Amino acid sequence: MQTRANVITFHNQPLTLVGKELKPGDKAPDFTLLDNDLHPVSLKDFSGQVLIISAVPSLDTPVCDMETRKFNEEAAHLGDDVRILTVSMDLPFAQKRWCGNAGVERVQTLSDHKDASFGTAYGVLIQELRLLARCVFVIDKKGNITGIHLVKEVTNEPDYEAVLQMAKDAL
Repeated sequence: MQTRANVITFHNQPLTLVGKELKPGDKAPDFTLLDNDLHPVSLKDFSGQVLIISAVPSLDTPVCDMETRKFNEEAAHLGDDVRILTVSMDLPFAQKRWCGNAGVERVQTLSDHKDASFGTAYGVLIQELRLLARCVFVIDKKGNITGIHLVKEVTNEPDYEAVLQMAKDAL
């Protein structure tokens, strides 16, 4: 498996990402994730929709919490053709508990803990931590990646306006 060193940092310490670097224009790779009820979910389950896929290290951290809540708020303004997914290595049970406590109903949380299928296919698995890097992917209705926003310092939030504009452009 390909690795890429020094692509991101965590508290300014360089980290290694596992998987190929994706670029806008690439076909979005398939994945198998678990929903909050342990059902498998793949990319084909969202065919015909614009996807915002927000990869985060853990919902139980302040920045991931803020990010997912922000996307939950924004989801109401994007219409039915846009779905927002938050993917982390958190267990599905923890994701379900977090969503209930946070009142998150418009963002679907999915777990990559079992196989790291998403992390490796999208090149955002952090080798040293077995967590996902903070990265947002926008996928159009045809299944092509139209935008990628990799946050270089894991402890920083993404540029929400840029991501939302990428999603609107994909419609």
